[in-house]
Amino acid sequence: MKFFENIGNIKYEGIDSDNMLSFKHYDKNKIVLGRKMSEHLKFAMSYWHTMCAGGKDMFGDDTINKSFGADNPLDTCKNKVFAGFEIMEKLGIEYFCFHDRDIAPEGATFAESSANLDVIVPLIKSEMQRTGIKLLWGTANCFANPRFMSGAGTNPSSEVFAYAGAQIKKALDITVELGGTGYVFWGGREGYDTLLNTDMKFEQDNMARLMKMTVEYGRSIGYEGDFYIEPKPKEPTKHQYDFDSATVIGFLRHYGLDKDFKLNIEANHATLAGHTFNHELRVASDNGMFGSIDANQGDMLLGWDTDQFPTNIYDTSLCMYETIRAGGFTNGGLNFDSKARRQSNSFEDIFLCYIAGMDSFAYGLLVAEQLVTDGRIDKFVEDRYSSYNSGIGKDIVDGKTSLLDLYNYTLNGVEPTTNSGRQEWLESVLNDCIIKAGR
Repeated sequence: MKFFENIGNIKYEGIDSDNMLSFKHYDKNKIVLGRKMSEHLKFAMSYWHTMCAGGKDMFGDDTINKSFGADNPLDTCKNKVFAGFEIMEKLGIEYFCFHDRDIAPEGATFAESSANLDVIVPLIKSEMQRTGIKLLWGTANCFANPRFMSGAGTNPSSEVFAYAGAQIKKALDITVELGGTGYVFWGGREGYDTLLNTDMKFEQDNMARLMKMTVEYGRSIGYEGDFYIEPKPKEPTKHQYDFDSATVIGFLRHYGLDKDFKLNIEANHATLAGHTFNHELRVASDNGMFGSIDANQGDMLLGWDTDQFPTNIYDTSLCMYETIRAGGFTNGGLNFDSKARRQSNSFEDIFLCYIAGMDSFAYGLLVAEQLVTDGRIDKFVEDRYSSYNSGIGKDIVDGKTSLLDLYNYTLNGVEPTTNSGRQEWLESVLNDCIIKAGR
């Protein structure tokens, strides 16, 4: 069964090609810093946006029909399996990610929902075996159904908490069955709108209880992959408990979950938190919790999560620079948590969106390679902190000084000099590397 017969396999044709259904920069076998480009990038298709999102927003209905020729929910989900793997095959994408409710319809009861999953999962497994495409990570949608209007793990109702646990257990079972190396917690409604009806400490304690149960169960069934938290500051709740990387890291350490969890960083969530994408990545990597990436971008003129396909070369370059600095991906990858714009409502647009995103990250990787081999930025940062390599600086780092020592040193010393941070020069170096990467 084919759904996109008018679109062939997308190939690398280089920057001189006028064929928009081709890659200009993503050459999967090109060696970059000793590894294939595809090994650095580990692209994944987001099942929810690509196979499910039809362009609906708060002001209007779907603009594209994604029933894929079926006339009932279960058959639609069956067809989505074959359509999704056709998309990935033609784009050369080697991974995918899913929520449980993306791949199978929710039933009238939990048992019926689980039975629907049991129909679809074997189809996915068969397609994975046929194509060699792998599961990057799975997760449970514990935010869309009205039962989760006040959260899942943070819900004031113990029955809703129990339901969320059951749903997570099933989603984790599927993740393990399909060989996934990551399981994500995104706190879609794990937060609050007003403290007038909220016991914030109890809710966070409960969230930690649910996460600990998940880890214990996962390890008991042989899951050896990473658990992830995906930070997001707001939307749909006003105050989300997973505000940003620093907040999540503090939460994980407070509850003793830092040995099992890493972070899944999304670009659009970073900007909603008032940070840059590369800031959030640096915080995660500096704390040993760099895990995976949701690749997208937001619109700085809009105050919500627009989930646009990434086309900003500066962002992708700095993202890949941070990824290389962190040692690259292990269990994680680059999941395109991105959707076509509402007006981009043809099936061809799905391919064009992915090509744009994949090329943008491929170019970003080439820029990161230039930054690493050029070395000027790394050398400048090293030199900027060089005073800590000897004298009083080394004593400070080695823990050999007291506050009194610093007082006496300063009292008997000379006035410190200041050195330029040279921000504009460094930004010019980045521009140079962006230009050189295209040659």
